[in-house]
Amino acid sequence: MPVEPRDARSDKEGRNMDNLLTIQRAQAAPPCTVVIFGASGDLAKRKLIPSMYNLVACGEGMMPPKSAVLGFARREMSLDDFRKSAHDWTARFSRLKVDEACWARFAGNLDYLSGLDRPDGFTKLKAKLEALEKARGLPPNRVYYLAIPPTAIGDSVERLAKAGLIYPPDAPHFSRVVVEKPIGHDLPSALEINRTMVKYLDESQIFRIDHYLGKETVQNLLALRFSNNIFERLWGARNVDHVQITVAEAEGVGSRAMYYDHSGALRDMVQNHILQTLALLTMEAPVSLDSSAIRDAKLNVLRTLRPIMPADARANTVRARYAAGVDADGKPVQGYMDEPGIADNSRIETFVALKAYIDNWRWSGVPFFIRTGKRTKARASSIYVQFKDVPQILFNRGSTVPANALTIRIQPDEGFSFDVMTKRPGLDLVLQPVRMNLSYNAAFGDGASPEGYERLLLDVMDGDHTLFISAPFVEKSWEFVQGILDSWSDGARVPLVEYPAGSWGPKEADDLIRTAGRVWHEP
Repeated sequence: MPVEPRDARSDKEGRNMDNLLTIQRAQAAPPCTVVIFGASGDLAKRKLIPSMYNLVACGEGMMPPKSAVLGFARREMSLDDFRKSAHDWTARFSRLKVDEACWARFAGNLDYLSGLDRPDGFTKLKAKLEALEKARGLPPNRVYYLAIPPTAIGDSVERLAKAGLIYPPDAPHFSRVVVEKPIGHDLPSALEINRTMVKYLDESQIFRIDHYLGKETVQNLLALRFSNNIFERLWGARNVDHVQITVAEAEGVGSRAMYYDHSGALRDMVQNHILQTLALLTMEAPVSLDSSAIRDAKLNVLRTLRPIMPADARANTVRARYAAGVDADGKPVQGYMDEPGIADNSRIETFVALKAYIDNWRWSGVPFFIRTGKRTKARASSIYVQFKDVPQILFNRGSTVPANALTIRIQPDEGFSFDVMTKRPGLDLVLQPVRMNLSYNAAFGDGASPEGYERLLLDVMDGDHTLFISAPFVEKSWEFVQGILDSWSDGARVPLVEYPAGSWGPKEADDLIRTAGRVWHEP
């Protein structure tokens, strides 16, 4: 879904470039009821409710008219208390300032039901939905957002089906189920979740969400690659020296300690966010912009991703956890093992670095360096594509000329830059690197880009699978990650090392890339 430029532009032949570049949604999404399972939980508070409000606040054409939002959770709560809590969450976490008149309209569409954990909970949910739809004149289109732990997904889908809350895929009205990452804890559990879901749902009814794919810059990878001939012709082993993907988080585990201590950085970030980004970055051109074509193109990348075998794990992987240090503001912070909720015998990593290869015709021999961690020096996510050095003649004969590089900034300052060499003004011939830079905020206005969840929620209502994960992709990504997990299982093959909070990671991560003759690019 490309961004529409703010100002009309014309090329040298006088053609209106906005008309050439704009792709609109075919039609508005139909009205529906969004049921948020786990509506009193952290995800609903921080992301889902604020995103639903923003879709209303953004103006006509975003949130389908007359739609309703039903919170479904274990906790007993009155409707007034739920609406008040939702207001407080939105005021705190929304990217848009709450407009009270707009909030009043939105709050009128909010409802709440307890009993998620009770035997008759889903029977009551069915009755509640039918009464809600009748009172509001809504069609029985339903989106079930499972903001619940992965271990509860299978049971919830089964109970939805047994309560008669799932329509057949060819029914006149839709039932859609949204599943949050991580899908499973390892390859066997991911396979089991997928088997359970397809037992009761058609694949067209399943939306495996990864909010990272809703980020503007991640989506712009498609546009950057396939609407700019200059980049597509350079994309591959002939011209690219190496690629770095960095996802750095300045905060610690915080309130997610109990979840994180059973997950770790490899499961939490690499298996989903980073492999999705890698696939978009390196895939071949899809045959169309249809969701199935894009999914197939991404899957083909994982099919050629070289497994990291146990014998190669120490040379190609690093795992670490943060020790005491400082936060991004320079204030002292404790180490991971001293965080509340962390087990005394924990062996979970908060940092991962990998060297990976894609064994296909385009990328053969190009190393991909991946790193992700918590309590890093700064919050930053970026892709750094370094092109090959110029030949050692002319300007590169006596001294090293820096290589050209494309940096794609995913967060916090979304945009991209291209580093080139130019002559410094003056009588002498002196070369100087120059950065050509695009900042989304500067080009399109601060706040112009919707949050990932806003876009993805709207796509679910619209039935668009383009930015969602297919079952085969989930399974292939877990196959790759499972090989690393198995290699780490004995604790000796790849030791768990430490790095000080407030750094870019452990010395071993620097060694990983340095032995390949490269250095990390600071985001």
